[in-house]
Amino acid sequence: MLPEVGAWLRGRTSSSDDWSLAWLLEAKGDMTVSVVLPARDEEETVGEIVTAIRRDLMEAAPLVDELVVIDSRSVDDTAARAARAGARVIAQDEILPDLKPLDGKGEALWKSLAVTSGDLLVFIDADLREFRTSFVTGLLGPLFDDPDVVYVKGCYDRPLQNVQSGGGRVTELVARPLLNLHWPLLAGFVQPLAGEYAGRRSVLERVPFVTGYGVELGLLIDLLDLAGLDALAQVDLGRRVHSHQSTEALGGMAAQILQTSWFRLERQNKMISLHTPSTRLAQFRRGPDGASGPEGSGGHHATVRDVAIAERPPMATVPGYRSRPAG
Repeated sequence: MLPEVGAWLRGRTSSSDDWSLAWLLEAKGDMTVSVVLPARDEEETVGEIVTAIRRDLMEAAPLVDELVVIDSRSVDDTAARAARAGARVIAQDEILPDLKPLDGKGEALWKSLAVTSGDLLVFIDADLREFRTSFVTGLLGPLFDDPDVVYVKGCYDRPLQNVQSGGGRVTELVARPLLNLHWPLLAGFVQPLAGEYAGRRSVLERVPFVTGYGVELGLLIDLLDLAGLDALAQVDLGRRVHSHQSTEALGGMAAQILQTSWFRLERQNKMISLHTPSTRLAQFRRGPDGASGPEGSGGHHATVRDVAIAERPPMATVPGYRSRPAG
């Protein structure tokens, strides 16, 4: 690990316990805070998360000014449950309707900039179980404490089948090796793909957002390039419990993360590309009774899907966007 990364770890890593609610309320001043949950078919968990944030951080204490759920084409009761719990729910495709709609989590996060008003934005995944509002307060702490900090990532343990650190398979097998190889200054981030993070609007609106699952990696790389390592921080949030994806789904996520890194290596002149990477991903599963499929090998059936990513430009460049839209 580079010496500057070791120094960064000591100076820019904290715990959610370090930031008490009383201290945050005093330090907040006239800054405003928007909490955003991107959600797609998360009816089982979104209501509990919204209820906790509204109860603890809006009604009991005026820390959060705005709580928004961006509904990404849910076909279940996600939108209704979030609204009943007290969130403002906005359909992803109704935001900036003049633009061609795109798919993916990053699209929802990017569009949230256009419909929120906070100086600071906190992003929380909507599939969390055993949610604690210290996820929000912890992420805000470094931003309230130091104006030079512009972006804060959460880190935590991710249990999988009773293994304390068994989650985060794409992080360990794809993202961490990529960062150590090509962006070693980011090697100190414990959870570079964490879905819980916060940032200053003035900075988030100046970087592009990948529309797929590469959004977290892309933001981390682009913000390092824009603001430098010392402007980034991480907070230990303890333990994160959520539903885990299948291995097949993780393969698609990994493919999008690899593409995200490829395009940034090109953009930053860290490599010369001699071909355009394929956006098709072939995966295999065994058919019933071992029967051979039309494109299978023996008893294995091949499925091929498009894992292409797109990228939205910095929000500040979008016509009609106002840096501080009315809430």
